[in-house]
Amino acid sequence: MTQPHKPTGTQTAILMLEDGNVFYGKAFGKIGTTTGEICFNTGMTGYQEVFTDPSYTGQIVIMNNVHTGNYGTYEKDVESNSVKIKGLIGRNLEDRFSRYTADKSLQQYLEEQNIVSIEDVDTRALVTHVRTKGAMNCIISSEILDEAKLKEELAKVPSMEGLELASTVSTTEAYNMGDENSPVRIAVMDFGTKLNILQCMVDRGAYLKVFPAKTKIEELKAFNPAGYFISNGPGDPASMDYAIETVKAIINEKKPTFGICLGHQLLALANDITTFKMHHGHRGLNHPVKNLVTGLCEITTQNHGFGVDPEAVRKAANVEITHVNLNDESIEGIRLKDRPAFSVQYHPESTPGPHDSRYLFDDFINMIKASLN
Repeated sequence: MTQPHKPTGTQTAILMLEDGNVFYGKAFGKIGTTTGEICFNTGMTGYQEVFTDPSYTGQIVIMNNVHTGNYGTYEKDVESNSVKIKGLIGRNLEDRFSRYTADKSLQQYLEEQNIVSIEDVDTRALVTHVRTKGAMNCIISSEILDEAKLKEELAKVPSMEGLELASTVSTTEAYNMGDENSPVRIAVMDFGTKLNILQCMVDRGAYLKVFPAKTKIEELKAFNPAGYFISNGPGDPASMDYAIETVKAIINEKKPTFGICLGHQLLALANDITTFKMHHGHRGLNHPVKNLVTGLCEITTQNHGFGVDPEAVRKAANVEITHVNLNDESIEGIRLKDRPAFSVQYHPESTPGPHDSRYLFDDFINMIKASLN
């Protein structure tokens, strides 16, 4: 599937996939070389939030939308303190932008964040290939144009399966958010949380203490929390033995507990439900999910390459399936029957995306308030 077009007039860049397919394009962002697992996001907006989402650590992202960067970047439109993607692939990555509040162009932003990117790629053909063949590693370079050398470098990149990445993006020190006088005290396990997830809880009156990934249960309990939150994050959940043990200890506290994305997978693993590497994952802003409790459908924001084993969930005596994906019937939500703990695979904070699922934060806060009465 080598793309024959080699653009001239600007610096050439090469994208090589693990299966040997090569795409030529134009350099964008930083000049250099980068590697990671290729994935794609179907969203038409919210690219800066995508780039700064810690769950994308170790990944090179294809933006399906034909234009990316046309509204620039803004310092407040972030989900963490830096860009977390390893590289960016687009059809048209725009240097010029139009937005009154924007403070930088996409080119300037990516250069400052040291993100190697490639544009002028046939992203329709590329995404179709990834959907067919599945996720795989890739390399982008605007400095090495020797395909044999690129292949050699690409062979050194580890598989995402079995990779523990959450501890590399977690906070290194505990910190607080919200009203310290609130009785709704939530201990947050930070495995790569998005800032707007925390803000959604603060906006509902919660007082948070955000802890590093490898914090022990004794330190969490010292905060005297009324509830626990298990965050999203990158990497393979099955590689996180330390986190699985902590989540087991958390649910044994029998206090309200809510998990999102990686947190959903960890809650499953803590109940002896296995996870698996998905073919190409779910990443976008328009994934339909059915709430089996209410019978209603939600349009959700998603970003995950691992999932919870449906058969293992159905065999678990103490776990109930609450949400399913209407595209592929994958497990999107569970709750424990014997303890006040629940989780969803998708992102109810929806930054970016529709706000159909923000009721889950209300449910969590109300569960905590009810437990305090």
